[in-house]
Amino acid sequence: MLLQNKNAVIYGGGGAIGRAVARAFAREGAHVHLAGRTQETLAAVAGGIRESGGSAETALVDVLDEQAVDEHLQDVVSRAGSVDVSVNLIDHGDVHGVPLLEIEAAEFSRPIRIAMTANFHTMRAAARHMVKQGSGVILTFTSPPAKMVGPLMGGTTVAEAGIETLTRSLAAEIGTHGVRVVGLRSEGLPESWAEDWHTNVFDSPLEATEGLDPGGHAQMLADKTMLRRTPTLDEMTAVMAFLASDRAAAMTGTITNMTCGSVPD
Repeated sequence: MLLQNKNAVIYGGGGAIGRAVARAFAREGAHVHLAGRTQETLAAVAGGIRESGGSAETALVDVLDEQAVDEHLQDVVSRAGSVDVSVNLIDHGDVHGVPLLEIEAAEFSRPIRIAMTANFHTMRAAARHMVKQGSGVILTFTSPPAKMVGPLMGGTTVAEAGIETLTRSLAAEIGTHGVRVVGLRSEGLPESWAEDWHTNVFDSPLEATEGLDPGGHAQMLADKTMLRRTPTLDEMTAVMAFLASDRAAAMTGTITNMTCGSVPD
């Protein structure tokens, strides 16, 4: 198992991507610590992991609250003995479909504020413990807007580019302590948003969907890739588990490209 006896903290563990990563980490032997804002969804994920023979705990944590993040992680370390993997997979409240000439400043800045504040809190908290341990892996997650320019993306491009820059910056500071910081940039994952298309994916005007249903939007994304398809959740979680494992021990300060070729990098 790639993550045997590792303690992995997953922020946003009740969401579609978070629960997929949690299940994959648990299958690879990690003790999973799920953090989020909704106990019901966290409990459902943890229950499924335990039923499958894995280990999972839950905690209500607002990642925008610096003290709450620090106290939760200290509790994890006090009880489990270490924090070996940390990954932030929360939603950033992005607004798409509105031109930059028309978008409200608050809607533009919201994903930037949430993404940078949340990742700074969780990454710094993990780094402080990992530096003391002399080991650990901090993972970040972004999508193609971090590297490509496109219309009607609001603050998403700035937010995700910021996450990738923070990934490299932190890696440069703590690499000598044996701590790795690695990002994964994935093309859209239709499995993660198909069921919540109109409610959770696009909170802004309907034209953000470009008149497409979930399947149509997925096909549009696929048509822009070299492989003419988008990644699956299983593919994404397999790469995430590899990056968190000792098999990727020589990788840090870099972003793994899993865009199926939509962003040749």
